Amino acid sequence: MLFADRADAGRRLAEALAPLAHSDPVVLGLPRGGVPVACPVARELGAPLDVIVVRKLGVPHRPELGFGAIGEDGVRVVSDDIVRRSGVSASEMAAVERAEEAELLRRARAFRGDRPRVPLRGRTVILVDDGIATGATALAACAVARAQGAAHVVLAVPVAAPSAVARLREEADEVVCLSAPADFAAVGEWYRDFGQTPDEEVVALLARAARRSGEPAREVRVEAGGVVLPGTLTPAGDAGALVVFAHGSGSGRHSPRNRAVAAALHRAGLGTLLFDLLTADEEAEGGHVFDISTLATRLVDAVRRVREHSDGPVGVFGASTGAAAALQAAALAGADRATGIGAVVSRGGRPDLAGTRLHEVNSPTLLLVGGRDTEVLELNRRALADLRCESRLDVVPGATHLFEEPGTLDEVADRARAWFLTHLAGEAGAR
Repeated sequence: MLFADRADAGRRLAEALAPLAHSDPVVLGLPRGGVPVACPVARELGAPLDVIVVRKLGVPHRPELGFGAIGEDGVRVVSDDIVRRSGVSASEMAAVERAEEAELLRRARAFRGDRPRVPLRGRTVILVDDGIATGATALAACAVARAQGAAHVVLAVPVAAPSAVARLREEADEVVCLSAPADFAAVGEWYRDFGQTPDEEVVALLARAARRSGEPAREVRVEAGGVVLPGTLTPAGDAGALVVFAHGSGSGRHSPRNRAVAAALHRAGLGTLLFDLLTADEEAEGGHVFDISTLATRLVDAVRRVREHSDGPVGVFGASTGAAAALQAAALAGADRATGIGAVVSRGGRPDLAGTRLHEVNSPTLLLVGGRDTEVLELNRRALADLRCESRLDVVPGATHLFEEPGTLDEVADRARAWFLTHLAGEAGAR
């Protein structure tokens, strides 16, 4: 497979990575040549783009042999086996690390400027390079990404040596390689244009991607109901509205299903707050997931906190028992666009657990239920009859309670996005 240039390789790689768009990914280019490939990948997946700056720690007098790697934020990965076999002393290791750390900081500052590093904790991370010959740098990048908290590491390249692909499958959770020719000799021979990528081009691509994505997601602490809960806040984009997520039992802010829906909302310009409704101790104790009144109070407080970061309307997306909390919160907060909850979407929800508060909900409400989730579907039909606000029940054909069937979660994300755009951002946004 021959590529015209790095941008062409990135576009073709993006097609292969399309199924990951709903996993709320972060795309990281390995500088320098990996960034022009990563740029179209991030654009097509609607994901933030950043660089992953790593430095291999080479054995003195044998620098091609790495005894470890370092990354930003003090991440350090060392192979004790190689250190032992190569006889590297502690003082030699320290000297190598000091030199490489200085170069790492210089490169990170040059490429990213004053922008903060995109957080990886709990995220699907897609590492992109323009090609792989030996795989040493890619292996280091995988290890560093994992050490920085990545939940799922995907290595994506247009072309690579077959031997390198085999090695990388042992470190990455997933390897996406468009071509691994048996006669591979060098990366450049598989590109018509494989000119050098200057630092200035990397800086320009990253700056352009940052402007397109808006302000990146950041970890926050949410004071709600007398406790402090961890969360991930992605500020609103062009749509000007933000959606707070209320997860169900056994789930939290790292829920892959909620993150997939959140990613779809981000691509539409909506902001999101995913946060844990329970403290770690409450999670361990169990039983608190059915204390809907407490969860609803915390949601109302979270909505108030969100308004400190956004002037636009706020909606709530609730799943399972979290949907009951979302409906109670909507009843408590009211439907006023300036102060209340402007819209609610329930995924596989238990609206019956909202109790008598269900009659007090004035916020436009969309109930999404799987066609094969028969018991919950009946509960939602009864709730629809009890709701006195603008409401609708949408059944996703073939879906069970967790929407694990192919395409069903995509359907949830599409319908939730349309509902929030219509009721929070207005009809123009929905079009």
